[in-house]
Amino acid sequence: MGYGSGGLAEIDPATNGKVLDLPLPAHPEGFQLARSVRRIFVNLPKARMIAVIDRFAGKQVASWPVDNESFFPMALDEQSGRILVAFRNPARLGVFSMQDGSNIATFDACGDSDDLFVDAKRHRIYQSCGDGHVDVFEVDGDAYRRSAHIQTISGGRTALFVPEIDRLFVAARANPGEPAAIWIFRPTP
Repeated sequence: MGYGSGGLAEIDPATNGKVLDLPLPAHPEGFQLARSVRRIFVNLPKARMIAVIDRFAGKQVASWPVDNESFFPMALDEQSGRILVAFRNPARLGVFSMQDGSNIATFDACGDSDDLFVDAKRHRIYQSCGDGHVDVFEVDGDAYRRSAHIQTISGGRTALFVPEIDRLFVAARANPGEPAAIWIFRPTP
């Protein structure tokens, strides 16, 4: 888990004890555990970097600079060897190499992003945004094309994509005349 002003901890669920406590230069907004390599990628917006952690050695092995401190959601496209991060100001999506952190692409996206998912089966990216949209991007090599800009509800930025059941869930805030709800989206082929 990421915590405090700069730390990543590993907790043993059997004992509830801390197995690893790794200091970081800033608060981690999120992290992703790669399945294909033994790395953890941590987004550190205040430090303007992505930290790379060796899971087995329990130490930071690299830091890749990011020229914007407004990136929060992060996802891994392990099939393509890419890290995706969403920037809030300006509203853009950045694609970086999992090997060396080099920038592969940056393009416009919906605003106030909070969650970002990779649909490996369809080679798509789903991005939920507080500006009241879900963006869908088609991936073809190094090319990323927005194929849908779906209206949701203002503030509806929290989401979860569950590939096992092929659904994207978006939390819709309560507003005058409407209760809070979970909106469910099914990807099309």
